[in-house]
Amino acid sequence: MALLEDAYEALLGEIFTRFPSVQKDGFSSGAYKPGLERMYAFNEALGRPDRALHLVHVAGTNGKGSVSSLLASALSSSGYRTGLYTSPHLVDFRERMKIVAAEGTDTSVRYAPSELSFPSKLGPLPLTRPRAAMPSEVSVPSAAMVPKEYVYDFLMRWGGYFREMDLSFFEITTGMALRWFADEGVDFAVMEVGLGGRLDSTNIIVPEVSVVTGIGLDHMALLGDTRPEIAAEKAGIFKDGVPAVVASRDEETESVFRAAAKGELIFADEAEPWLWDRAEEMLVSMDLQAKVQRKNLRTALWALDVLRRKYPLDGDAVRDGIVHAASRTGLHGRWEMVSRDPRVIMDIGHNADALRHNFSQLREMAPSRLVIVYGIMADKDLDAIIPLMPSGAEYIFTTPSTPRALPSEDILRRFEAAGRNGAVSVPSVREAVLRALSTVSGDPDALVYIGGSTFVVSEAASIFENK
Repeated sequence: MALLEDAYEALLGEIFTRFPSVQKDGFSSGAYKPGLERMYAFNEALGRPDRALHLVHVAGTNGKGSVSSLLASALSSSGYRTGLYTSPHLVDFRERMKIVAAEGTDTSVRYAPSELSFPSKLGPLPLTRPRAAMPSEVSVPSAAMVPKEYVYDFLMRWGGYFREMDLSFFEITTGMALRWFADEGVDFAVMEVGLGGRLDSTNIIVPEVSVVTGIGLDHMALLGDTRPEIAAEKAGIFKDGVPAVVASRDEETESVFRAAAKGELIFADEAEPWLWDRAEEMLVSMDLQAKVQRKNLRTALWALDVLRRKYPLDGDAVRDGIVHAASRTGLHGRWEMVSRDPRVIMDIGHNADALRHNFSQLREMAPSRLVIVYGIMADKDLDAIIPLMPSGAEYIFTTPSTPRALPSEDILRRFEAAGRNGAVSVPSVREAVLRALSTVSGDPDALVYIGGSTFVVSEAASIFENK
């Protein structure tokens, strides 16, 4: 087994090195390859696995990971074997692709890809009835990540093709996810956009419903300098005749979405979706507890409202799926309390729009002492974020282990230049977290918040796993 583990780690390391990812290596590394021609060709070579799947497509600046997990959990709770493709991962590469099995069905997954291929004329598999409804009070099953053996076999089989076609890291993982979901015979697959929408590798699919969550200023060098420009990129996932759900309507972006719509267009904040009369009950019980989840819940319920026109969904089962979404899907880093003594919350929100909500919620919690461990990528708008940072908090700025990170000394310098104080610079995430824990030791009303970057949360997560 040790040899297999070593071989897996070596091959995965080679893929990370040979095919850099945007999240890890940035845009200047060549990781970002705009255009869908390579992805269409790769999908064709794989046997067009997308044609064997009922798909849900989710884009957005913030909230798309939470909405994707809410949808996958709700569908699986209603009896559908559901694939979930998200990015980036926090600790394990395999977090990117999971299967959330229907309650009462076989939760195991195969350990090698099948030889099954899907000819180009094959339509979606028939699906009229869920496999098993989830009772209202059950133990919560966890999602199954793609097996290491499958990843290894897939990378070995297709390595020559990757090099020949010069695929990006995200194109490789998107193809792997689609093929694995088809091999596993999932009923639905919820596919989260990696970056933007129009040119994202996932945009080769034709879903049952397209979803766009919040629109904020992020990745502006590639997606545009204004919210309307960024909205246009997200709206690029709209398909002919496919209903689209947009989280909210506002004057800046409404005309963009209306112009891009190719089917029914629903602004989720304009009317109450199915089960909204149970929203308060769900919100107070959800294992996703950030205040922004109200908006995410409304968006997810509208997408489910669209799906139930064609596919049976049980209201009680959906409610339980929503309540246990993080547990069922293994979602981490979204206002996640990883320790209660002392209290520690981690969140991957990394742009001004997301952090505005997070910092506001921290203020409302009014802890006796607030310590914030914070790191940021060099391409983010730190000047827009500093004014949002709660006054009176103690800040420990740090530098995660990625070339994209802004050095903690630079964060401290710009923080102090803005007239702020109460901060120190600590070089490593581990050292910063341990210092924060030591600072609040013995104070039950204190709170530590860890965030600013997915990479900060990723490195901190391993500390609390060990703890």
